[in-house]
Amino acid sequence: MRRFVLPFAVSSLLLLAVAVRAGAFALTSPEVTEGAKLSPAQVFSGFGCSGQNVSPALNWSGAPAGTKSFALTVYDPDAPTGSGWWHWIVFDLPAEVSALPRGIGRVAKLPAGARQGRNDFGTGEFGGACPPAGDKPHRYIFTIYALKVDHLELPPDASAALIGFKINANQIGKASITARYGR
Repeated sequence: MRRFVLPFAVSSLLLLAVAVRAGAFALTSPEVTEGAKLSPAQVFSGFGCSGQNVSPALNWSGAPAGTKSFALTVYDPDAPTGSGWWHWIVFDLPAEVSALPRGIGRVAKLPAGARQGRNDFGTGEFGGACPPAGDKPHRYIFTIYALKVDHLELPPDASAALIGFKINANQIGKASITARYGR
């Protein structure tokens, strides 16, 4: 079997080009930083937690070609439920939207056409971090999904699992920030 070996400079450029393409879709926030602890602003108010329950400002860029809408989720895979905990689900965000301002998850003044799904607190809004006292810090994964459809066909009372299924069936790219919080 013959092996074809590229010169180092050419192979390095190819790897860099692939990395740039793969890393082009990005989610950023002035309030939530990769690996950092969430602030009291993003902590739930209730269930024994005394935070402000405010959704952070989020920005995204570099969406893949063919993006027709976006969906955003905030998920805690460490919740002791057997299935994690959905803190926020926003879908049918128009393709021209590239940011959500601080606090929009509670006031429900989303961009035209966008909808919020029911979180695991039972509401259709942002629900902040609130892990059980004494647990190790939980991970809170903020993910923006680029979707190949304009709208997810979902009933008004769709569960987080059904919304997640539709998001995953229609995604063409995603970008995440994972923060932590414990008490």
